[in-house]
Amino acid sequence: MTVERIPVGTGSPEGTNSAYVVPERGLVVDPGPPGEDAWADLRAGLRDAGVEIGDVDHVVATHWHADHVGLTTRLADAAGATVHMHERDAPLLAEYGAARERRRRRDDAALESWGVPPDLIEEVRGADAPSPLPAETEVEAHADGDAVAGAAVLHAPGHTEGHLALSLGDHLFVGDAVLPTYTPNVGGSDTRAGNPLASFLDSLDRLERHGGRVHPGHGTTVDVPARFETIRDHHRTRSRRVFDRVTRVDRPTPWDVAVDLFGEMRGIHAKFGAGEAAAHLTYLAERGDLARVSEDPIRFEPRRSPDGTPTAFD
Repeated sequence: MTVERIPVGTGSPEGTNSAYVVPERGLVVDPGPPGEDAWADLRAGLRDAGVEIGDVDHVVATHWHADHVGLTTRLADAAGATVHMHERDAPLLAEYGAARERRRRRDDAALESWGVPPDLIEEVRGADAPSPLPAETEVEAHADGDAVAGAAVLHAPGHTEGHLALSLGDHLFVGDAVLPTYTPNVGGSDTRAGNPLASFLDSLDRLERHGGRVHPGHGTTVDVPARFETIRDHHRTRSRRVFDRVTRVDRPTPWDVAVDLFGEMRGIHAKFGAGEAAAHLTYLAERGDLARVSEDPIRFEPRRSPDGTPTAFD
């Protein structure tokens, strides 16, 4: 079975997306972002793989972000193919117009609860330009364990609530769940999740146990298992830094912690930074290291033993 990677330009700092085609199955995974340049990259990559548009029967999007679903509808319409997503992310493409407005309201509420200053919330709103996607798309929604073109759907939440991986033979298509050179954002990339870092780490463990040749949504094949452990180390180190910050400052908000972690943030980076801090704070609170002591905005302090002694980070 042949798997071909197709680099698709994004016009963003991430550089390129990695789309994949499996000619024998008529399968394309994560076709790429919207736009004519990306469409040209995708079509050229398909031609190089010996695949005509009409040969594509299945288009799988690993998650709802525009750089992964942006060409999904266009490719499916041109090919007469079926679009597949996990059931938790499918509505964000299937009902893009209405879902986008719901997401913006949800994001606003999250930013306010994280203590992000009002002027930066306005910047985030301004940076969240609508993608040129249809208001509605027909999407086949899947649960963990379903099959698509002979491949198994694996629910891998964390980066988004409905992120999926796709297992086909000894190939594992992981989208943004595992990336080769940087760690995906957790917390700001999908504000629906209650404890996104815990979900992300659980997904990381599951994908590593599953094995196979790991194909990411950006870059080339992942070095397994070294990359998995590097990502875990990254989050362990960040959690310790977050915990230390909470012990040094009186009841910080996620925004306070984000500024300590990342420095000045503008535009969409304010959302990603605050969300990442909130994800680590929530994870530590659920573990029992911190206590959430305020809601508007949310604040945290070290959890204390009955004699008043702060807990130590483990």
